[in-house]
Amino acid sequence: MNPILIDVPLQLETDRLILRAPQQAGEGNVVHQAIKGSINELKQWLALFQEIPTVEETEILLRNAYINFLKRESLRYLIFHKGTNDFIGTASIHSIDWKISKCEIGYWINSQFSGKGYMTEAVSELTNLGFQQLNFRRIEIRCESTNNKSRSIPVKLGFELEGILRNDELSSDGSKLTDTCIYSKIK
Repeated sequence: MNPILIDVPLQLETDRLILRAPQQAGEGNVVHQAIKGSINELKQWLALFQEIPTVEETEILLRNAYINFLKRESLRYLIFHKGTNDFIGTASIHSIDWKISKCEIGYWINSQFSGKGYMTEAVSELTNLGFQQLNFRRIEIRCESTNNKSRSIPVKLGFELEGILRNDELSSDGSKLTDTCIYSKIK
């Protein structure tokens, strides 16, 4: 089946969170503010955030994410607190291979909400979506070996550490080689 025909929910809910596809114009400002407030943490791990993007650049990123969502190439969700509507971060299903039926989950969090279990809750919901609705047979989470906060999420959710790829990637700032941990769940 052509992936365009696969029904993917635009919104998911957990006990505390709403995960929503970035389909509303103007969301770039709220995401920009989170990036700005979290830049010191984000720049350690993400090449994309070595500098703070402008509001316009952030809006463009989100609109392209929605286009990719519609094309079923990557399914990014913006995460909001259900009670306060505070922006928590983003989580996505990406590196999708519909023929093999596998994907990867990636995420980043607004630093002020770190340590409260929100991202674990969001990633758990995306894992359920991947296995139950999208019928993936394999879901991976990849992260730098020294990113202990990111590594704790797949561990808490029962993903298996399949291995560590040594000297696999450049650090986010491009200054050195880093090791990549590969966690997975299969169905």
